[in-house]
Amino acid sequence: MSLVRFLLCCALLWAPLAQAREIHPGQRALLKELAAETQADHATRAAWKKLLDGAKYQQSIIDAISRPAEATKPWRDYRKIFLTEQRLRDGITFWTEHRELLDKVSTETGVPAEIIVAIIGVETSYGRITGKYKVIDALTTLALYYPPRAPFFRGELKQFLRLPGERFPIATAEVTGSYAGAMGWGQFMPTSFAQWARDYDEDGVIDLWNSRPDIVASIANYFVAHGWQKDMPVAERATARDGAQPPELRATETLHTVGKLAELGYTVAEPLDAALPATLLVLEGEQGSEHWITHQNFYVISRYNRSPMYSLAVFQLSQQLADGVRKAGKPAAP
Repeated sequence: MSLVRFLLCCALLWAPLAQAREIHPGQRALLKELAAETQADHATRAAWKKLLDGAKYQQSIIDAISRPAEATKPWRDYRKIFLTEQRLRDGITFWTEHRELLDKVSTETGVPAEIIVAIIGVETSYGRITGKYKVIDALTTLALYYPPRAPFFRGELKQFLRLPGERFPIATAEVTGSYAGAMGWGQFMPTSFAQWARDYDEDGVIDLWNSRPDIVASIANYFVAHGWQKDMPVAERATARDGAQPPELRATETLHTVGKLAELGYTVAEPLDAALPATLLVLEGEQGSEHWITHQNFYVISRYNRSPMYSLAVFQLSQQLADGVRKAGKPAAP
């Protein structure tokens, strides 16, 4: 083989590697922003650069975020994903095994145990599916290569880099999560981790993968921080009379009152305080349109995931769980 041909072959072999190592210009800008925002020292900046240099673009992440179930499925199909016999059985088991912890956290925060358990069930099937992607890969891919939501993920990436590595149970570069960078049994994004995750077992680490106390208390703390109202309703199935008038809607925000919705033609079976803030949710169920009157606590659930279908799935699972635990606790009939 001639020298020229040999060199040409080497160039062809090395070209993909050189391309893989090319640094996205947004990465440099992000590091400069982060350094300016935090006044970080050289060692910290070097650690951030090492993490970003090691991040890998994942096309499967772009594919996944481009087709979320909330955007592609109606309620009648979406509900079937989360309201399953397996998820209910596993939730009752989890609740039974950790009843003392759940009771303690619920008493301290006012967030019902069934809501906490339902979140864990919907998010990760009680820790069975916490995500296979390295968080640094997910956030870098979305921050630099997904323009529709790049500003959001850019902020989450910067927050992830700022999180103290010693607070994780494993090395920061090895932390895994969902395709969107959500972490642990409760699927906390880095900003949520920084603001609301708790070291409830007081071991110096916030372990949302293995510490049941940290997991349960962090989810409850998230709900408290977003305005959960103790002993207040979440949602009720409503009946729409003929000629009911559609109210103004803004996602799950409680723009109206129960009384106002009744005037427009939407009522519930059990009487409620007419002054209670509420809004209307209309979804396509198995038997046609479903009307729901929702309240502040429903809005709080939607802070976890903005889809109203997600909030309703969590609420319905929580009710099934509570009913299942009550029945499990009853003595057998003679």
